[in-house]
Amino acid sequence: MTSRTVDKTVAANPEQRRREEELTAKVVASFDGADNERLKLVLQSLTRHLHAFLREVRVTEEEWNTAIEFLTAAGHITDDRRQEFILLSDVFGASMQTITMNNEAEGEATEATVFGPFFVENSPRIDLGGDISGGAPGQPCWVEGTVTGLDGSPIPGARIEVWEADDDGFYDVQYTDNRVTGRAHLFTDELGRYSFWGLTPTPYPIPHDGPVGAMLAAAGRSPMRASHLHFMVTADRYRTLVTHIFVRGDALLHSDSVFGVKESLIKNFTEQPAGTPTPDGRELGDRPWARTRFDIVLAAAP
Repeated sequence: MTSRTVDKTVAANPEQRRREEELTAKVVASFDGADNERLKLVLQSLTRHLHAFLREVRVTEEEWNTAIEFLTAAGHITDDRRQEFILLSDVFGASMQTITMNNEAEGEATEATVFGPFFVENSPRIDLGGDISGGAPGQPCWVEGTVTGLDGSPIPGARIEVWEADDDGFYDVQYTDNRVTGRAHLFTDELGRYSFWGLTPTPYPIPHDGPVGAMLAAAGRSPMRASHLHFMVTADRYRTLVTHIFVRGDALLHSDSVFGVKESLIKNFTEQPAGTPTPDGRELGDRPWARTRFDIVLAAAP
């Protein structure tokens, strides 16, 4: 970077600064008439920060047009099966920051993490000990745990939504044949216990064939997500929890492309040799399998 470029980026002459500040003030004032005070706050703050960003990096007209083309491309690739703007939010850490702010630390309550773009309503219901895989490829994994409140009291009837990618790194909605695999919901028993068969999580890339992927490549960033299994837990009088669990020892734990990993959510997935008896007597033949435990603690609803 030349000294001339540095000077242009860091400093503007006094008259130039006055003109830029005057424009920012004019745009901020344009929202003074908003009836909704929250909307007014958000729009005026957004204006100040956006203008500060533009002025800090001295965005060129060509660069701004490129940014508009990028957002246009994100809109064009988005449909009812793919949400490029969620990916954009995720890779900038905006999703995780929003989640962190809106799920305040409270005692031993399980930490929240990103929702992701692959949740689907109306997943099939399974009984305790059922299988969410739906025939998707992957190593069988027994998942069990409890759902309790902060005081340790079990929460019976809590609804647990679980979803995950298959061994090829794809969620069912990424296929075009309308399959339903790797997702289901179940309910805790009277003691707050749950269990199910899933697949041992494996790493996979976020969709990177669109503008977000091109941006990551240009920035030298990987699109890979650390291995994980999604949970959403809901129960009356408790705060809804959206979270993952991650596989201890995964090489991607410190470079997850959407910044979703938290130390408290890293769990042991212990591989069992072929022939090891399963907790529910399921016959797996000569297939090895894994098991993990995830005890969930819900905070009370505000």
